[in-house]
Amino acid sequence: MLLAEIISVGTELLFGEIVDSNAAFLARELGARGVILHRKTVLGDNLGRVSEAIELALSRADLVILGGGLGPTDDDLTRESIADALGETPAEDPELLAWLEGLYAARGRAMPGVNRKQTWLIPSAEALPNPVGTAPGWFVRTGGKFVVALPGPPREMQRMWREQVLPRLPLPDHALVSTTIHTQGIGESNVAELLTGLTQNANPSVATYARKTGVDVRVAASAATEAGARELLAPLLDTVRAHLSRWTWGEDSQTLAGALDAALSGRSLGVIEAGSAGGLSTLLADAAGFLDAAVTQDHARLITLGLTPVTLRDAGLVSEEAALELAAGAREHLGADVGLAVVVSVEGENAGQVYAAIHGEKGHKAAGVNWPGDAAQIRERAAVTALALAYRALRAGGELA
Repeated sequence: MLLAEIISVGTELLFGEIVDSNAAFLARELGARGVILHRKTVLGDNLGRVSEAIELALSRADLVILGGGLGPTDDDLTRESIADALGETPAEDPELLAWLEGLYAARGRAMPGVNRKQTWLIPSAEALPNPVGTAPGWFVRTGGKFVVALPGPPREMQRMWREQVLPRLPLPDHALVSTTIHTQGIGESNVAELLTGLTQNANPSVATYARKTGVDVRVAASAATEAGARELLAPLLDTVRAHLSRWTWGEDSQTLAGALDAALSGRSLGVIEAGSAGGLSTLLADAAGFLDAAVTQDHARLITLGLTPVTLRDAGLVSEEAALELAAGAREHLGADVGLAVVVSVEGENAGQVYAAIHGEKGHKAAGVNWPGDAAQIRERAAVTALALAYRALRAGGELA
């Protein structure tokens, strides 16, 4: 096995000013290649702390990957930290210096003196070319282990990883395969109860994750070959699928909107939204069956779309009755085969109250939920609630199928 750790360097990451998407990318890349990732660490731009983290990581991992801190300024300290941790002295590399000066000259500019540190190397480091930036990476071999330094900008980091780092790594001979099952309408604790005992397995393994669209369950297995891993995975995957079949809507790269689009089976979908700020329509934007939408909270406009004044007066806009009338109105006034409506309250005493309804040729169905959270969270959850309701109603065996 090849054990790895990731160290993300940057005070802006530590303070949450920038989301560390690079570590997530690298974690997926390592897992797909059978490398075992044990830790991810985020550190500010501090020479002592980064150097100490490198030493500690090398004491327990075979591969240490550092992201960020390769710029030209005084607070870009990844090179210095690696040199300090390994007890080596960095020096300018003539070839790198010529390349970097040429890069600036080609743009009609003189290279600032501060950029010279980007041409540093230590004796154990090999420079990794950066065709889309000014910061070469480092590939360090030390005591049978590896330290990799990658630039922070994702476009630069990902290309360097794929083109320069992967060919240099002694990747494991075994394979890791996985399938992620997507569920909706069941909580993570309930999923855990259904899978009691299965989540204790080491290989193959089962893990649950809460997502915006529901709970995901990842089933993974590793073996010497991909075929062997899939053979090991198959029985447990079938068991998990059977336990969760009532709530499952897709797997792996499938989206809930895509699952709904497939369930429409060629029928068109009209949408009316009140209070969700177009969140549902945004999720459906790429669905082939999505015909038309009306997004408004204007009562007069909603009345022209099917909401009756009596319902507005007696039950209010955010009510099951209003959602059902607007779902029917989406069919009639938007000319769709299936109508879907969502009404949302994001402020006041009823903040978090959501009703969704679907109306089709074979009938109608509605659902109500009340979610705590800020306005953005409520709107997001409202859109997912409507998608899930429509999918369950339209899928094979559903009420409106």
